[in-house]
Amino acid sequence: MPGTAPDPQTPPYALTIASSDSGGGAGIQADLKTMTRLGVYGGSVIVAATAQNTRGVEGSHVFPTESIRAQYEAVADDFDIAAVKLGMLATAEAVETVAGCLADYDGPVVLDPVMVATSGDRLLAEDAVDAYDALFARATLVTPNADEAEALTGVFPDSPAAVSEAADWFFDRGADAVLLKGGHVATDGDTVVDTLVTPTETTTFVNPRIDSAATHGSGCTLSSAVAARLARGDDLTDAVRHGIEFTRATLAE
Repeated sequence: MPGTAPDPQTPPYALTIASSDSGGGAGIQADLKTMTRLGVYGGSVIVAATAQNTRGVEGSHVFPTESIRAQYEAVADDFDIAAVKLGMLATAEAVETVAGCLADYDGPVVLDPVMVATSGDRLLAEDAVDAYDALFARATLVTPNADEAEALTGVFPDSPAAVSEAADWFFDRGADAVLLKGGHVATDGDTVVDTLVTPTETTTFVNPRIDSAATHGSGCTLSSAVAARLARGDDLTDAVRHGIEFTRATLAE
């Protein structure tokens, strides 16, 4: 590879393929801030630019597939990508393009299936959902919140049986593991239960719920934190644990 890539003495390189949030709280901006804070050199492929703030999404522009592909190829030609995080991909065409880009990539992929913003604005075209199957098959970890899991699988994961059923849906499509986030699930007591499921093991992370209005971008932060920890060599369970701890710390700031 050409000599402009970081040498072995520099931090590992992680790539976020997602969309820009002009307000800076979510999307590519949140991903790169997270990666930097966790000691990882972050690069990006921008799929779409959104006009967005903490109150809502006012508009978006999706880049041509040729631009998405060119951004990825420029990075892949020059950097040793230690992990990939996938975020808002906007359209079926963009999803298919990203899947094609990753066809020859054999490192860890964290897929955050962003469908709706915290504000309630839809971020994924209706016809793009089916296209995600190609990415699920490539995913080391999928990180849906409960609403996204229900929209994809038809199951709201609010019980152990429902969590297992929803996870099986992702396994049937080739995903290695699923982190079903519990922030949108009501629980007995003031707790949040996040559940990491693999075909052979289930690990729950139970934490006190943080009373914060600053939840915009928390899903982006978590998925990029997990990707950063994987890039640094953590195993999946440790990466998820550290990712949850980091995200909780940012919410408490």
